[in-house]
Amino acid sequence: MHASVFSLLSLVSVAMAAVLPRALPTPVSAATARTYLAALTVAAESNSPAYDRDLFNHWITISGSCNTRETVLKRDGSNVVTDSSCASTSGNWVSPFDNVATTLASDLDIDHLVPLKEAWVSGARLWTNAQREAFANDLTRPQLIAVTDDLNQSKGDQDPAEWMPPLTSYRCTYARAWVHVKYYWKLSVDSAEKAALTGYLANC
Repeated sequence: MHASVFSLLSLVSVAMAAVLPRALPTPVSAATARTYLAALTVAAESNSPAYDRDLFNHWITISGSCNTRETVLKRDGSNVVTDSSCASTSGNWVSPFDNVATTLASDLDIDHLVPLKEAWVSGARLWTNAQREAFANDLTRPQLIAVTDDLNQSKGDQDPAEWMPPLTSYRCTYARAWVHVKYYWKLSVDSAEKAALTGYLANC
């Protein structure tokens, strides 16, 4: 009897691992995010000089043959199998932005939660190349997450005044993470962005 119950619990655990989204680094609490948001500089975005994605060296080697993208895919998936070059050949992922499941790594983009261009127009244009590389590959803050590729492309470089995840239950986490990242990296917010974040955090 005990063995049967244990086996059933094991099967349930395996099934849940296959369908539940894996976590990005935990964002600060809503209360802390509200405090951080109040401390952020409010300024109009500036794209002078013009944004150039090549100035953010991304998907650098993290460990062995694994780059940043491959590291996030392993972190955010379950039962992930990789080949000798660390490319994911199979696994189970659930995009937290829309709760869509997939077994194909090719269906996923690694989203920069605060997009690279958004960072640029919010202050990263003044950084060194080394700082921009650290930002683009930041695995410590809640900045990188595996999501449905076409959804990531529809987000583009929009901020929370312009775009939020379609899964409404994730929007609090998204807002907390956005503020966490901007605060750590000392990036500014524009007035519409701050107003939107204030609204989302008030509902957390």
